[in-house]
Amino acid sequence: MILPLSIPSPPDEWRVFNLGQWLRDIGLTWFGFDVNIYAYALCILAGIIVAAWLTNRRLVARGAEPWLTLDVVLFAVPLGIIGGRIYHVLTHPGDYFFDGADLWAIVRVWEGGMAIFGALIGGAIGVWIGCRVTGLRFWTFADALAPGLLLAQAFGRLGNWFNQELFGLPTDLPWGLEIDRPNSAIPIGLPEDTLFHPTFLYEIIWNLAGVAVMLLLDARIRMQWGKLLGVYLIWYGVGRSVFETIRLDPSELFLGIRVNVWAAWAAVVVGLVIIIVQSRRHTGLEPSPYVPGREWTPEAGVDSQDVYTDSDDEGNGAPAVSGATGQAAATSGSSAGS
Repeated sequence: MILPLSIPSPPDEWRVFNLGQWLRDIGLTWFGFDVNIYAYALCILAGIIVAAWLTNRRLVARGAEPWLTLDVVLFAVPLGIIGGRIYHVLTHPGDYFFDGADLWAIVRVWEGGMAIFGALIGGAIGVWIGCRVTGLRFWTFADALAPGLLLAQAFGRLGNWFNQELFGLPTDLPWGLEIDRPNSAIPIGLPEDTLFHPTFLYEIIWNLAGVAVMLLLDARIRMQWGKLLGVYLIWYGVGRSVFETIRLDPSELFLGIRVNVWAAWAAVVVGLVIIIVQSRRHTGLEPSPYVPGREWTPEAGVDSQDVYTDSDDEGNGAPAVSGATGQAAATSGSSAGS
């Protein structure tokens, strides 16, 4: 029997909305095209928008040009989507490669199926390219983006609820998730009223908590040089390694462990390495969100009061001076020929 506190899954008409039919229903009979709007795609789009907004605010606070974020997003988002889709298809081959399979389903990303670890790899390449084009420091952008990434992932997990996918093992907990039948992920023989762990909700809560933790850490100790990205990788990797173990969707196994669990553990290790290496390499604050020679100065011109050390700019050709005296020192150094 379905418990009164159980979480219902949305009906099919919530999952996909025919915009063309709706326009005709309200009297716009001249619109003859059927345009399907998928809730999953809207959730992904909403996540991209809020991540870009939060990243822009954080970059501007560090001295970057307003909305330069969008220049990087133009590279990061397409490559992130491509990377996320490729990773998903490779780790769920049974869903796409079988006798009589429609191979075009591989590219229909709006129907569901995005892997965050693949999106991180593809997105990181896109961010690197975008930073090269705009002159932003890669690690500065990565730190500014980190909280927004978790926020975007929370929106994306809501899309899994609309698609009734990536749910967990059967449960008798009162907040169990109702899943409509038939569903290929449900083991054969389970009673019709079986409830499942709402892993989408667990991850939403975990991600939102991570956003709060990262913003608090950044406000208290100003994590820079990629260290906040390291915190993101550790936080998400720990949570995902737990949630992944209770999911029912098929996945490739390596040594009896789901591939995404290995990827989550790898994310934790990479996050720790980033924090340790960058803490040893850079002991002071970033001199600028831009690489040397690509700086942007607002018309109002506000000098930073932050002081950083020689080690922060080793190998990048920038002079080690305090933010308050940087302009004067650079001017005097130029006139003296040093």
